[in-house]
Amino acid sequence: MTTHAEPVGESPVAKEFPEGLPIGDTWVEAPATEDVRFPYDGTLVAGAPIGDTALARHAVDAALAVRERVGRLPSHIRRAALLGTHEALASRRADFERLLVLETGKPLVDCRVEVDRTLLTLLTAAEEVARLHGETVPLDLLPSGEGLLGFWTRKPIGVVVGIAGFNYPLLLAAHKIAPSLAAGCPIIVKPAPQTPLATLWLVHLLREALRAGGAPQAAVQLVTGGPEVGIALTTDRRIGAVSFTGSAAVGHQIARDAAPTKVLLELGSNAALVVAADADLDAAADAVVRGGYYASGQACISVQRVIVVDSVRKEFVARLTERVAQVAVGDPRDPQTRVSALIDKRSTERVRAWLAEAVEAGASLVAGGSVTDGVIEPALLLDVDRALAVWDEEVFGPVVAVRSVPDLETAFDLVNDSRYGLHASVYTSALDTAFAALDRLEVGGVVVNEVPGFRSDVMPYGGVKDSGAGREGPRFAIEELTVTRMAVIRPTMKKP
Repeated sequence: MTTHAEPVGESPVAKEFPEGLPIGDTWVEAPATEDVRFPYDGTLVAGAPIGDTALARHAVDAALAVRERVGRLPSHIRRAALLGTHEALASRRADFERLLVLETGKPLVDCRVEVDRTLLTLLTAAEEVARLHGETVPLDLLPSGEGLLGFWTRKPIGVVVGIAGFNYPLLLAAHKIAPSLAAGCPIIVKPAPQTPLATLWLVHLLREALRAGGAPQAAVQLVTGGPEVGIALTTDRRIGAVSFTGSAAVGHQIARDAAPTKVLLELGSNAALVVAADADLDAAADAVVRGGYYASGQACISVQRVIVVDSVRKEFVARLTERVAQVAVGDPRDPQTRVSALIDKRSTERVRAWLAEAVEAGASLVAGGSVTDGVIEPALLLDVDRALAVWDEEVFGPVVAVRSVPDLETAFDLVNDSRYGLHASVYTSALDTAFAALDRLEVGGVVVNEVPGFRSDVMPYGGVKDSGAGREGPRFAIEELTVTRMAVIRPTMKKP
């Protein structure tokens, strides 16, 4: 089903923030600009400032200059800045949603979810400011500790570099910025080159909120640019931590180059959904469609691998095929659209090539896969060989691959037979199966009777193996971006 929408007119980003890049306490002129274009039809959204390595170094210098001041900001100022940004974003949410559609090409329904989650991230980080504390330690568990007082506190790790992906630019930037500010760390954020606009606007709102509270605007900076800018930021030994969301290959390279700096990685996946023999097949089929094609498949925890027990394969595949054919494809500005254009033509061609490779190797393409007006129709593959990219690697497109297995033990083994381990889910009506999945699956999160892409921004989020290291979610990211400082005191009494 193809959808269409009316033109949106002038970009909502026009005149919303100063020209240039927010570096230091001002906006500085960028050496170049680059057009941001609507992925669906190629029309111009806006010109974006492009930074360079000199501006990256300038930003690090500015962040270091305010590091101590930001680390000592009173809790009420950090909290007020986050709450003020939350209020400002909420008041303009429709404009942010529209801008996200234009620069990402992602369906409006998904952009609305992105704004909702960004608001929750800001609010939760503000609340966590009040919970940033330490504990006392009973040092007298050994005789040598008698009379000693012990406690630990949390201190900011230092300047943070946050690098976000293109698929959820506003949310992923908020995942870096909000916990950093709550922890008392200055942050320099680098958005993906394709999608800098919403992040620029968010940073502007944060800096205005900081200014209103008398805090340095250099606490939150943004630098755009290519890989050379990222390298300049992440390899600077004065940085306290790097938080990166993106591909496994780039994340691994950052970890190598940045060492020994602490690196938090939220990387890719090929998320699996297991359908047990006792599953609600209608619910499971709905979940595969809902979880496999949202954001046009451009999500690290979208359903990619479906593993169904043989005894229910035929019935499940029939229900799934029927539902895939009903997915609305077309203009992402239309509220009914669920799948639209990928971020660029190169991504579209890669996904098409992977589909062709699978079919040539013997997989059955039972739905979708063709390209209409630049949009890949939701693809459903059966019996995909485990050595193929559409099964082994991260597709990042509207593709779901199905394999069947004789039993649940084999299903769990197949889930684990991957270099990735972000989220996985199982559909079952048996409690013992649910707990077996929790015990057996080698992933950062196990979801029972829901899509593996279910994610609340108040929970610890992250993966194992090649899916990353560290955890996001304001509470858990704040812990990652602080260090404990132990205090051991022997009180003395001055003799009269």
